[in-house]
Amino acid sequence: MTDAAHPPSEQEALRDTLVRARSKKLVVRAMRWVGWSFVWVGLFLIGFVLHQLFVTDLLADRAQRGLESDLVAQASPDAEVVPFDRDTGEVGAPLGTVAGVGSLPEEDGGVAAPGVGDPSTTPSDFSVAPGDNVLLREPAPDRGEPLGRLRIPDIGLSWVVVEGVAFRDLRSGAGHMPDTPIPGQPGNAVISGHRTTWGAPFNELDELEPGDRIFWDSAVIGTHTYVVREVIIVEPTALWVTDPRDDAWLTLTTCHPEFSAAERLIVFAEMVDGPNAPVILGEA
Repeated sequence: MTDAAHPPSEQEALRDTLVRARSKKLVVRAMRWVGWSFVWVGLFLIGFVLHQLFVTDLLADRAQRGLESDLVAQASPDAEVVPFDRDTGEVGAPLGTVAGVGSLPEEDGGVAAPGVGDPSTTPSDFSVAPGDNVLLREPAPDRGEPLGRLRIPDIGLSWVVVEGVAFRDLRSGAGHMPDTPIPGQPGNAVISGHRTTWGAPFNELDELEPGDRIFWDSAVIGTHTYVVREVIIVEPTALWVTDPRDDAWLTLTTCHPEFSAAERLIVFAEMVDGPNAPVILGEA
C-alpha cells in the first residue's frame, strides 16, 4: 500500500503501467472482435435478404421455363372418361379414354376439350350415350412434377403449378394440395403459392375482386374458367378453407401480409365454364 509518505517505487510504477496497457489491449481486442462479428452478421443478413428476394426468384423463373415444356411433353395422350353422379358427388370407375388436347392454349385463349364419343378420338370399343353424365379426368403427376397452368389476367399471372405443397415443391412458386381434387374436377381444388420469394406468383392476389376470372389450363383436358366469389383473410389454423365443396371450386392460398406468415389470404373461385362444367353444374 502506498500513500503520500511512501510513494511507489519505480518497479511498482512500471508494473502498474504494464497492467493498464495490457488491460487496454484486451479491451481493444474485444471491441475489435465484437465489431467484426457485427460486420460479418450484417453481411450474412444482407446476403440472406438478397438471396431470398432475388436469387430465389431467378431460380423459380428458370424452373418455370422448363416446367411448361415438360407439362406438354409429359402429358398423358388420353383423358379418362368417368361417370359422375351430381346428386351424390360420386365419381365412378373409368369407362374408357379419349385423346387428350396435347397442348396448352395461347395466353389469351383456351383449348376446347375433345368431344366425348367423337369417333375420331374415341376407341371403337367405347361409347357414351347422349345425355350421360361423364367427366374428363387426368391422373395426378408425381410430387414436384408439373400439373397445369394457372392464369389470372387481371393481375398478369401465368404460372405452371406443380403437384405438392412441400417446401421443395414450392421452390417453383406454386403447388397443388395433393389431398384435394385436381382443378377441372368436382370439389374444392386447392393451390398454395408464395407471395414473396421463389418467383412470388401470388404477390398481387390481394388485388383480386369478386367477378375476376381465373383460368386453369390442362394439356390433357383443356381449359376451365373460374370466377372469383370471395377474397378473405384467415388465421393460419383455418383449415376449413380446404374442406370439400359442392360443384367445382378453386381455392388459392398464400401468406398475409407480405413478408409475414401471421395470416392467410384466401381466394375462392367457382367454375363457370370448361369441358366438365356442364355436367358438374347440372347444365348438360
